[in-house]
Amino acid sequence: MIQVNGLCKSFDGFSALSDLHLHVKKGAIYGLIGSNGSGKTTVINHLAGVWKQDSGEVLIDGEPVHDNEALKRRIGYIPDDLRFFSVYNLKEAAHYFQRLYPLWNQQRFQQMTDQFHLDLKKKISRFSKGMQKQAVFSLVMSAMPDILILDEPIDGLDPLIRKLVWKYIVEDVAERETTVLVSSHNLREMEGICDSIGILDHGRMVLERDLDELKSDVHKIQVAFRQPVPQDVYDGLNILHRESRGSVDLLIVRNRRDFVTQKIEAANPAIFDLLPLSLEEIFIYELGGETIALESILF
Repeated sequence: MIQVNGLCKSFDGFSALSDLHLHVKKGAIYGLIGSNGSGKTTVINHLAGVWKQDSGEVLIDGEPVHDNEALKRRIGYIPDDLRFFSVYNLKEAAHYFQRLYPLWNQQRFQQMTDQFHLDLKKKISRFSKGMQKQAVFSLVMSAMPDILILDEPIDGLDPLIRKLVWKYIVEDVAERETTVLVSSHNLREMEGICDSIGILDHGRMVLERDLDELKSDVHKIQVAFRQPVPQDVYDGLNILHRESRGSVDLLIVRNRRDFVTQKIEAANPAIFDLLPLSLEEIFIYELGGETIALESILF
């Protein structure tokens, strides 16, 4: 559905994106994550057709996005910066969207604005930041897009509203096979909603995989032995990081769970705990925060 091949983009000599590849399946929710300045918003602006790439391809259903008006009518885009909408009141913005999107659903718009307790006659710029997010989300979801491109959609929202936002997104994915790419710093919520993730760092894709597959292959381990550690106990394990704290070894390993369990238990450990990493832990580790990650996930 969404395919980015070899995307490069520079600004005044600064390389913002370099040979970036990204793939999102139809009807999937893809989480794009990265530290500040990693290039997430730059990627999103290309997917929404706001910017044109220097080189590479940005395709949806095999068609280039930039300067493709028909394709853009199928895309719902919520930027992190909502200044574009500030000149309208909510009713005026709805009329604008109705003219722009052929599948506009007035009944859904009324339902959502009622749920969010939004004043249709009030200028969007007069809403709080959180209510601006709710207003724009109501507009975009009522356009009934096939593709949703969301940049920090839940930033500034309280927990109850966040749940309602995710509910609408998940329902559209299940009922209409909407394809979603979402960028957010809230990794715990992303972990509960995303099918796959891509981790960006300095304009490059560090890792892109199905989330369940990724979590099933990377584990955190605490292990201790009654006797000195056997020399060959860890042979054959793909150890990403190891350190010892007293008699306890702390490890990050990338192997099948059954293989790790069989290998360690054969040495008769006194303590053996094996757990998958959370998305937040994987993110910290993949971006080089091994010390921070181990201190936070093993204690």
